[in-house]
Amino acid sequence: MEDSAKISARMEINMGKTVFMFPGQGAQYIGMAKDFYDAIPECREVFEEASEASGLDIAALCFEENDKINITEYTQICMLTAEAAILRVLEVKGYKADVTAGLSLGEYGALIACGALSRKDAFALVRKRGIYMQEAVPEGGAMAAVLALDTAQIEEACKKTEGIVSIANYNCPGQIVITGEEKAVAAAGELCKEAGAKRVVPLKVSGPFHSAMLKGAGEKLGEELKHVTVHTPAIPYVANVTADYVTKEEEIKPLLEKQVSSSVRWQQTIERLIADGADKFVEIGPGKTLTGFMRKINRDVAAVNIDKYEDFEKFVAESKNKLSLIHI
Repeated sequence: MEDSAKISARMEINMGKTVFMFPGQGAQYIGMAKDFYDAIPECREVFEEASEASGLDIAALCFEENDKINITEYTQICMLTAEAAILRVLEVKGYKADVTAGLSLGEYGALIACGALSRKDAFALVRKRGIYMQEAVPEGGAMAAVLALDTAQIEEACKKTEGIVSIANYNCPGQIVITGEEKAVAAAGELCKEAGAKRVVPLKVSGPFHSAMLKGAGEKLGEELKHVTVHTPAIPYVANVTADYVTKEEEIKPLLEKQVSSSVRWQQTIERLIADGADKFVEIGPGKTLTGFMRKINRDVAAVNIDKYEDFEKFVAESKNKLSLIHI
């Protein structure tokens, strides 16, 4: 039964509200958030905080050509720093959300935005999360995107397959990612093709993320979380594991531990938010991945991405022209 806090969160979101959403690993690129870093002193402070918390030169990793940017243990802290820096610009200029959500790694951006985690703690945690996930990557793991096949048929294919294989990401209609043992992922992919999938595309990733094979990494993260202070969210956020509102601080740590080895229910998250009245979605961070998913989930709601400083300037201009676009 839905508790009173979650009912209240759902009711507060109703009436047309704004969602800040944060992308996950895979959207990173050299130079991300550099124009914000160059233009806004508060952004530079965020990068300095991340460097201090992680023991790395985050600006150098994000802005200078290097091979580390695509290695999980570095990708995660760099992505989160870019997201937090862009979020900081929005905060400085007075823009606020009614609810937050993030895909996989992006959930930590959502936790910063809703006030549940300080930037310092989020940076330190994500640095450890990236290391633990990199260390936990077993031999023989794989991921693949299944295109244009019904969700239930993909779930059934995974159940029928011998070995470890499950759904990693429910991204949007027509795009679901499966994860697990290499042979099991390949076998489940063949079953999906037989069932009518348009394509099954192996992904170039360093491990079987969001599968049971990474449970150990989640447990290590759980140990780190024991030393972190989480706060009651100032606004609700929606968790990947449940696609449900989180309103209590005691719910957060178990969900973050589970998230490492559990399915990311992104499509369900967006559908839930829209059903409850959210109609303005702002993607904060590198790329346009989540905005692209939005177009496949529901074209009737407004979705914009803020990746470059020019995106932010356009967003500000449109906000002035449409006072209902976002709360100031």
